Order: sequence, then structure tokens, then C-alpha cells
Amino acid sequence: MGFIKRENKKFDYKPRYYKGEGNPYEIKQKFDQYRTTIGKKKGIKGKFNAAIDEFKGSGYKLNKTIVIIALILTLIFLFIIDFDLSIFFSKK
Repeated sequence: MGFIKRENKKFDYKPRYYKGEGNPYEIKQKFDQYRTTIGKKKGIKGKFNAAIDEFKGSGYKLNKTIVIIALILTLIFLFIIDFDLSIFFSKK
């Protein structure tokens, strides 16, 4: 009910025997340094455009192992449901 916005208290805790660089309790994602959609404050349109540009520039590659596993699982599924594969081959 007031016009004054309260800010959260910030604590600058540093462990007594920590000799490293930076804050040891800082949480960072593993691949944040490679992403272009993180960091700058953008609107929703800017974030969406950056994500599209990142996807286009990444060069989508198809993993052959995943495709082979998917084909094998599909054939096993067709065998289990007793699907007749002869409809795909011509009878001469």
C-alpha cells in the first residue's frame, strides 16, 4: 500500500579460506557462454529472433546412430504387432 518499493537485501558473503577467483556459490549453466539468447535485456521479439538466428547458424546435423536405433525399434514394433511387410514389395 505504499509507493516505496522495497529492495531485497544483498549479502556479499565470502568464505574464510576460499582463495579462488569469483564467487564459489554462483550458479551458472554449462553452456551459457556459447548462447546468444542470454545476457542482453531484450523484448520477447528480440529473444525469438536471436533464437531463430542461433538455430539457423548452428548447422543442424542428423546423428546416424539415433536414426539406426529408431529404425531397429520400428522394425521390432512392427514384428510384435505382426505387421505384414509384403505390401511394400511388388509380386512378379
